[in-house]
This record gives sequence, C-alpha cells and structure tokens, in this order.
Amino acid sequence: MALESELYAIMDLLKYLSQQPLYVAVFGAVFFFAVGRFRQYWRLRQFRGPFGTGLSWLWHSRAVISGNAHRYYGEVTEKYGTIARVAPNHLVTSSPELWAHINAVRSPYARSPWYYHCARFEPGKDNVFTECDNDKHDARRKKMASGYSGKENPMLESSIDTHVKELVHLIRSKYAAPAASTSVSKPMDMASKMQYLTLDVISHVGLGQAFGDLKADADVNDYLKSSEEGLMIGNMSWGLGISWIRDVPILGKAISPSEKDERGFGKMMAHTRKSIEDRMLKSTEERSDMLSSFIRHGLSGEDLFHETFEQILAGSDTTAASLRIIMLYVMSHPRVYAKLQAEVDGAVKAGIAPASPGVISDAEARRLVYLGAVVREAMRVHPPVVNLFSRVVPKGGDIVTVDGEEVFLPGDTLIGYSAWSMHRNNKALYGEDAHVFRPERWFVDENEPGGSERLARMLKTNDMIFGYGRWLCLGKVVAMIEIHKVIFELLRNFDFALTNPHEPWTISNTLGLFAIGNMWVEVTERS
Repeated sequence: MALESELYAIMDLLKYLSQQPLYVAVFGAVFFFAVGRFRQYWRLRQFRGPFGTGLSWLWHSRAVISGNAHRYYGEVTEKYGTIARVAPNHLVTSSPELWAHINAVRSPYARSPWYYHCARFEPGKDNVFTECDNDKHDARRKKMASGYSGKENPMLESSIDTHVKELVHLIRSKYAAPAASTSVSKPMDMASKMQYLTLDVISHVGLGQAFGDLKADADVNDYLKSSEEGLMIGNMSWGLGISWIRDVPILGKAISPSEKDERGFGKMMAHTRKSIEDRMLKSTEERSDMLSSFIRHGLSGEDLFHETFEQILAGSDTTAASLRIIMLYVMSHPRVYAKLQAEVDGAVKAGIAPASPGVISDAEARRLVYLGAVVREAMRVHPPVVNLFSRVVPKGGDIVTVDGEEVFLPGDTLIGYSAWSMHRNNKALYGEDAHVFRPERWFVDENEPGGSERLARMLKTNDMIFGYGRWLCLGKVVAMIEIHKVIFELLRNFDFALTNPHEPWTISNTLGLFAIGNMWVEVTERS
C-alpha cells in the first residue's frame, strides 16, 4: 500500500512538472550539472585536497582572488601529497620529474584554454604564450626562436648595456648620497626603477626604440600602470570564472583596450603596431633585431603584431620581478651582501670588468660563481613566475610514476604545478633548510658519492623556473643577460639599504606574475 502511494505521488509530480516547462528546464539543468559534477568528483577521488575541492571551485577562486595562489598551491601539495586536488577537475603537482614528463618536447599534453585564454590581451587572438594547439604553438615558436636567442641580433648585449648605464646614471644623479658624506639620500622605489629598465630594454631589442622610461624616470604614457591594472582585472575575472565575457561578440571588444586610446595599454598597442608598420617598409638587413628576425622567419600580419606585443609584456614583467627579488634577498642578508660585493670588487680590481661607466660583459659575469649562486638561489627561494600553467591530460589518460608509485591520471583532467613547493620548499632535493636563502647550497662537492647526480637534479629543477621542453621560455637568454649585468653594476656602484625592512614591498600574485611596488631603498654612492 505504501509503495502504491509513493508511485502515485511520483506520477502526480511528473504530471505537474509536465505542465510547468520552466520548472522542467531548471530541474533538468540542475540535475545534469549535479551528475556532471559528481562524475568529476568520482573520477579523481583518489587525489586528496582541501574540503570541498572535489565538488566546488570555491576554494580555488578564493586562492586566486587572495593574490597568494602560489602559497595556497604550495600548502596543498605539502599537506595532501605530491599530486593534490584543488578543484573538481584540476590537480596540482610539486614533482619535478612529473612536470618534466608533462612538458617534454613531444608531450601529448596540451595547454588548457581555461587558464591560457585568460591571458589574451585581445579577445579571440592568440600569441605563443596563449596558443593551446600544440602544432600551431610549435610552428609559431620555430619562427621566433632565432630572434630570442640573439643569433640574429648582434646588437643585443650592447643594447642592454645602454640601458644598464642609464639606470646607473639615474640612480647616481637623482637618488644616491655621495660616498663618505653625511647627506641623506633621496628615497628610491627600486620596484619602479627595475620595471623602467626592463621595459626600455625589451622595447629597444624588440622594436628598435626604447620607450624612454629611464630617461624620463617615469611611466611614460602609463604603460606600466595599465599593464598592472589589466593583470589584476584578468586575475579577478579568472578567479570568479567570468573571463569568458571578453569572448562575447561586441561586449568583449567594448571592454578591452583599444589602439585609439590616448594612454595606457591601448596606446602601447598602437605604438607597437606603428613600429612594425615602419619596419615593414624597410629591408630586414638594415637593422637586425628581434623584429627583423621574426619577419625573416615568416611572421606577418596579426601574428607578427601579437608576438611582438607579447614579448614586450612578458619580457618586462618577469625580468623586473626577478631583479626585485634578487635585490631584496641580497639586501636583507648582510653576510651574502658582503660576500657578493667582495666578488664584484675583486672582478673590477682584476680588470675582468671595464672601468665604470663601462658594463661587465655577459660572458665575464657568468664566470662569477657567487653571483651565479645568488641569482639561482634567490629565484629558487622566491620564484619570479608562479603561473599554474594548467595542462590537459591526453584522452585515454596517462600512467605516471610519482614518489616511486604508479599513478593514473584520467584523460581531460587539468593539471598544473606548484612553483612554491617545487622550488622553495623542496626538502628532498635542497635539504631541510630549503626555505632558507643560502647561495652556498649550490657549491656541491661533485666528488662526494652522489654529489654530481644531486647537483644535476638541482640545476634541472631550478631551470624549470623558466619552463621546460616544449614550453621553455623563449626570453630566458635576454632575461639572464639583464639580470647578471644589473646585479653586478648595482653592487659595483652603490650601497643599498631597505627603508622599511619590516615591510620591504607590496606584492600580489596576478595570473602567476607578481605585481610588486613600494620597494623603498636608501642609496649611497661607492667611491
């Protein structure tokens, strides 16, 4: 009797719903959403993560919007394992071996549009960083490799030297107190000066003409301000899951920067397009630089514009973050500061570096072992780029080995990496004090049992800061030339001290890049 009553009740409910099409549609949508979400939960049930990550994206949204997503990812892998769950269909790993496998040159994994398309600067248009089709990405990369490597840009190093000299001159003439003087220096925001330098360098080597921020000691046309604001908006929309709005016809274009804008991001786009159009009227042999190399290797039209503009954005932000991080860790560790400056002074005394205002060559700077260790260690303990870099597991899934055990990754699962735990907190590789800034850890005795193998693993893992395999950063060569030269010349010419050591800077993670400001320092000229 009870069963008969329940059947009648169900029939009455179905009859009522059949007369309410809107309710049916809503009920159906909710039902299919719930079923889909449960399937996602079930297929990744073996991977642990914070409460709710198996059914909801809320935890991940909170991490992204906080501006500290890199720390959230780090804590997850440390608490829940080398592969952990951060959302219903998203995993994150701290394993260098697994990440190298995922990013191998012939890897079947692909970039995830869910993440990378948020980094587009124009709706629906890709560049080498945002392109998610592996074949198209590889084709683009092949056309650009020579330009980034410096092989077709004989003026690359001298162009960088020009702006390193401008930086030294700016600090000496406007901010530094004279040597052995009781006068007070003018407080200098090192964060902005590093950004001026890197933007001038990349616009010079990329477009043939620097934007002129260092000479003006200002953010000319608000390029940097607009770029930072754009990253923050992009980070917020990605975290909230509404970045798809930019791909809506008409609406997306209306809320995006325009080349008709008089200042900011749109103005920078217009400047880049004008530089390209002017260059297209001339022979690429007249001036050999990145842009000329791109043209010679077959980039043209919108592809040429997007790749050229992308190199300016990516090449400026990431290198500036690296320089700020290195200088902060050097200034906040007196022992390291003294030792590094002694090596710099020794190089000057030995004639390895030309007399000021000359700039040390890249080849000679790379031979300074402590400088190299400081650069590696600072970028290890505080990676300058902490993108999630979401990849898509190939259909059919993949069996991988992690911590000595075989693990199955279901197809179409998203998986990214935790820079914080792979580099900063990797005790298994770097020792129990992995979180400590100690450049000496790179001086491994290769004659000790297992020493050479351990150093090789350390170097390989550390190099992954610039990506790996198929997605290795094209701009690594240019960035490393800048970094070694700038650190050497700053410590050769000046003494620096943090103005507010209790709060040395403001910093926020936006789409995996660091927005850094208010890095106030006091500068004294060295005799």
